[in-house]
Amino acid sequence: MKKKLIAIVVGAAAAMPAMAMADINIYGRAHVSTDFLDDGADYSETNLSSNSSRLGFKGDHEINPNLRAFFQIEQQINFTTGNSDGGSDLSTRDTFVGLDGNFGAVQMGRFDSPFKTARGPANLFGDQVGDMRNLTRIGDARFDERYDNTIQYSTPTFSGLTGRLAYSVHEGQSVELDESGDALDTDAISMALIYEGGPFEAALAYEMAEEDTGRGERDGLRAAGAYKLNDAFKLVGFYQTVDYKNDSVTALERDLLTSDTYGLGGEFKIAANTALKGMWMTRSADADDADSDMWVLGVEHKLDKAVRVYANYAVVDNDDLADLTPWSQARTADPESADALGEKASGLSVGLRYDF
Repeated sequence: MKKKLIAIVVGAAAAMPAMAMADINIYGRAHVSTDFLDDGADYSETNLSSNSSRLGFKGDHEINPNLRAFFQIEQQINFTTGNSDGGSDLSTRDTFVGLDGNFGAVQMGRFDSPFKTARGPANLFGDQVGDMRNLTRIGDARFDERYDNTIQYSTPTFSGLTGRLAYSVHEGQSVELDESGDALDTDAISMALIYEGGPFEAALAYEMAEEDTGRGERDGLRAAGAYKLNDAFKLVGFYQTVDYKNDSVTALERDLLTSDTYGLGGEFKIAANTALKGMWMTRSADADDADSDMWVLGVEHKLDKAVRVYANYAVVDNDDLADLTPWSQARTADPESADALGEKASGLSVGLRYDF
């Protein structure tokens, strides 16, 4: 065993100069929180959660002064549990290869869709209790996705404006055929315009998935913006509308998943490295008695550029036919026994995030 360990260490040391020559960077995030979760009914427990923790490798290579190749390999890592059944705690996040130059950039692989990244300007509580995706990424109508088999073109930046167009060729390993031998419609298209200039940041996005995709036909429109009133205060706003069209489900199911979601929030720096944050959001479904409101308050302190600590409190108030919580997205602590149907679900979270 000792000989094997020595061989691994020696091999890694020998590989480091080669990695440096290839301009490869190792990066990652360790993000863990302790949460007290209450579904408003029977579940009221303390949990430890790994929140989109990750390890990645990325690099680039200059082919000539006007053309560069780049790649990224990123895996999600669970910091809180292991799989005793022989499974893996790794799952593929943004992983791609591409070329960029004066024409813009083209990349291929599996990565966040333009629609998903468009929430960025208003995303005050990403990967935390109170993440906006708890209201925007619902059931089979969700859009905050990494699509497989995707090709994306990103334009050069013109006066702060950038465009992105992504096309997912199909789901799964290859194109699937129906009983007649025709190709199933399992493709998706996503596009966004992103603007960054001075105190203003905004994004506008549209996405559409075809009828034979695993969750059915759907399309959505999303807008997000942020404006810095001064060095201390930032105001954010968000709007999303989703239309779910799956003919294989009931009209009630379609109405439950067809919705408008919007909200406002703000961040106020009370010191150089400390900020208070708050956001209100509401999800209005086409179905009656199926709306949800979410309020989030938090404080975050950056110990330095790499490490931050925070505390959040979030509440989701559900109508009789709604069953949403403020903790279900981007986190390992999502207890199956929690049932917030028609209830007021809450979460209190204290977290540590270390970026490297």
